[in-house]
Amino acid sequence: MRKVREAAQELGYEPPPRQAVWRSEPDTGTDTATVGVVVPDIANPVYGTFVKAVQAQGWHRRQTIVPADTDFDPDREREVITRLAGGSAGLLVCAPRLSAEDVLALCGDTPVVLVDRETTSADCVLADATDGLRQTIEYLAALGHTHITYVPGPQHSWSGEHRLGVARAKAEAADLVLEVLGRQSESVAGGVAAAAGVVASGASAVIAHNDLVALGVIAGARGLGVRVPDDLGVVGIDDTPLAETAHPSLTSVAVPMDRAGSLGLELLTQSLAGERREPRTLRLPTQLVVRGSTGPVAGRADRAGRTGRAGAGGHA
Repeated sequence: MRKVREAAQELGYEPPPRQAVWRSEPDTGTDTATVGVVVPDIANPVYGTFVKAVQAQGWHRRQTIVPADTDFDPDREREVITRLAGGSAGLLVCAPRLSAEDVLALCGDTPVVLVDRETTSADCVLADATDGLRQTIEYLAALGHTHITYVPGPQHSWSGEHRLGVARAKAEAADLVLEVLGRQSESVAGGVAAAAGVVASGASAVIAHNDLVALGVIAGARGLGVRVPDDLGVVGIDDTPLAETAHPSLTSVAVPMDRAGSLGLELLTQSLAGERREPRTLRLPTQLVVRGSTGPVAGRADRAGRTGRAGAGGHA
């Protein structure tokens, strides 16, 4: 070994800087902390946006971000959280399938912030669909829609149950019929599977659990000979980049998941620094973004067109 070192010195060789590694012992310094980030599906644009925002915030704070994908599997989620809690200064757990109590029990003494899962026992960041869905119901009612279907996502999702509850309440307040169909996976395939039920319901519009489901409904309806938006209006939730590029472009409720990621890491960093002790809940508002997948209920646009032409003729 001595001869190797001497040879290296003669050649002017300098070893590269030691790379940071993820240790089994948690790093509790807030400036260099290792933070675990748990999401159900990192390929989903919503959760990808969330992770990217956390990564960007962590980079500026010199924190190491370790993302983990649970594939919507509660057992896998349990194992992932247990492993990360043992080697991280803190955890950000987004849209868990497990209950808040189970997540906190698995984390033990490791600080945790929950995103889209509500509890009074830990810091939470929640995307509140109330404003966005109120705007959606009011918009569809103004277009003449009186019978709407709702395609819910899977069980054990706080955001899914929250969205469904808000939609029901707002539809009832507007005196609209909201028909809730069977639960589907949070995917395009889930939307395609729901399309036949949506069409069979006779509803003139549908609100889907998320953008992926909404895009699947559009594809499935097209296969059944139903035109969007002429025969069926479609609204998604999340306003992912796919919504703007779809054909027709998708009307959607914008959910600020990038903001949720930044605020979640901010809350966790404050907790690691001992700046706060009482849990906080931050609710982020949502906003309807109108695009080409929605329009006046079938027949109403024709009547409006005839009225407009008659009025123009009379004026001339």
